[in-house]
Amino acid sequence: MMSYYLGIDAGGSHCRARLTDASGKVLGTGETGPANARIGIEKLRAVLMEACDLALGQAGLKADAGISAGFGIAGISRPGVRDALHGLDLPFAQVRWETDAAIANLGAHGGGDGATLILGTGSIAYVKAGGASFAIGGYGSPISDEGSGAALGLSAVRHALRALDGRTKPTPLSAAITSRFSHEIPRVIGWMDTASPRDYAAFAPVVIDFAEADDEIARSIVEHAALHIERFIETIFLRGAPRCALAGGLAPRMKAWLRARTVARLSEPLGDPLDGALLLAGATGKQKPVEHAY
Repeated sequence: MMSYYLGIDAGGSHCRARLTDASGKVLGTGETGPANARIGIEKLRAVLMEACDLALGQAGLKADAGISAGFGIAGISRPGVRDALHGLDLPFAQVRWETDAAIANLGAHGGGDGATLILGTGSIAYVKAGGASFAIGGYGSPISDEGSGAALGLSAVRHALRALDGRTKPTPLSAAITSRFSHEIPRVIGWMDTASPRDYAAFAPVVIDFAEADDEIARSIVEHAALHIERFIETIFLRGAPRCALAGGLAPRMKAWLRARTVARLSEPLGDPLDGALLLAGATGKQKPVEHAY
């Protein structure tokens, strides 16, 4: 019987799946919406299976085809989540669960020792060193996630509100943010009532764009975020990591705001979180991307 491996990276912004055979050939991929533990177990299962089914559909396979699956789930460390996940009835021959940070670290260092700082909707560092594995930060917005997209967006919305009511000087950034709400404070408040970290993180590219255009407030927000990122990296090495890589959608843009001496300490990742999820699933073959692969 053929062996197949399915890797899933489920985070605050999207859920991605990648299916390979034993040789590492990519057979199918899939992508859906947010799939962290906050959305509830039943909804999480539906989003996960939607991404898996997309990947299986490209390969012309069914879920019962002897597939080993590795899932990296944002928020899995919350109380009760692991137990609930283990109770899910998933149609795969073998299922392994980890945090999204853990699979990112597996992929970045090929399963070896090292650390990964993930900068996306949220932020978290994951370290594997000296036989121990542990996370730093990543407790969720608004109490954590420093240097993340959600943190950038939250700071920008706060600045925009202060500019609207005259407590601070308006800037092009504040105008760009408030224009989304017709420059009306009640509209911002109404949006806030149901806004998720992902909604705040949607403003992060706008903040960085204006920072690069030398908007005074945007620069201060991004520079403050960069300080948090640098402190993350310092802590990672103090905790014994032999190397550190950046990952996540925000990483490339924030890397440009780090000091040269900090960047010099960073290593390029050997692979991405889906590579790590496939390692978790038990895959050993080197992946051979095809046209529809991520």
